[in-house]
Amino acid sequence: MVNLSTLWHYLALQNPLQAAGNLSSTGLTAQTLPPLPFAYDALEPHISAQIMELHHSKHHAAYVAGLNRALDAHVAAVAAGDVARQIELQRDIRFHGGGHINHSLFWKNLAPPGSREAKAPEEVAPRLVKAIERQWTSLQGFKEEFGRVALGIQGSGWGWLVKEEGSGRLRIVTTKDQDPVVGGDVPVLGVDMWEHAYYLQYLNGKAAYVENIWHVINWKTAEERFVGGIPDEKTEL
Repeated sequence: MVNLSTLWHYLALQNPLQAAGNLSSTGLTAQTLPPLPFAYDALEPHISAQIMELHHSKHHAAYVAGLNRALDAHVAAVAAGDVARQIELQRDIRFHGGGHINHSLFWKNLAPPGSREAKAPEEVAPRLVKAIERQWTSLQGFKEEFGRVALGIQGSGWGWLVKEEGSGRLRIVTTKDQDPVVGGDVPVLGVDMWEHAYYLQYLNGKAAYVENIWHVINWKTAEERFVGGIPDEKTEL
């Protein structure tokens, strides 16, 4: 389980922690791998069962394990007053913590292709779809622009539709490697652009992966995030 609000705050820290103690003193507990909200083969034919099993049980699990190691080491460094070690560990915390956050969000914004959540965005996400149409003229126009931006990522990263803090304006953004969306912007939906998300099925056909991902987007979850954000009481994924 991951409390996104608390972990986001932790990841946003740019200076070494000042208060020594144990992991619970930071407001965090040991992280665990969240279960998928569907079976490994539920997204076929667009994402294979083999990819989903490896992506979830191996890659995401590795981020969880790495985050727990880094958090434990960071707390020990704080207790020892080892500022250099605290600074050194921030990179690992951000990378593994970001991987845990991003994947936890990603699983929730996917749904089986035959489901209402994936097939009927106008029905399950009426406010989000209207906002998208105001900004990109049509849902198809948004998908095309999202694909253009996501495919422009050099190396590994994520493509996101975010709701901007304050204005509520929608923006398409990317984050590098496993950096999460931080600050007040709300990640409405995200697409994993790391090779492990598609390569076993699509090989170097990244564009086909991005095109087909829209068949398994959970628009109901996207609507909930767009309308209500990700409040503390809903961040236990």
